[in-house]
Amino acid sequence: MRIDKFLKVSRILKRRTVAGDACKAGKVSVNGKDVKPAYSLKVGDVVELRFSAGSLRFRVLDLKETVKKEEAASLYEILSDTDAS
Repeated sequence: MRIDKFLKVSRILKRRTVAGDACKAGKVSVNGKDVKPAYSLKVGDVVELRFSAGSLRFRVLDLKETVKKEEAASLYEILSDTDAS
């Protein structure tokens, strides 16, 4: 599954275009390497999403095309969440 679609389906980011823009801006890395929106994500990959206020690292646990809002958090496991404040 594409990284931009996963970020939207998992509800980490609200829109796929926002996820794509984050990838293009170099704010998304998988296993330590910056990726483009079309990067093919796999179960077990460690993703880091960098914001101006900090970063979020998580491990991909499952890939599904669609999930209910209540099940979205089951797709990933948060490894670290840092704030710059």
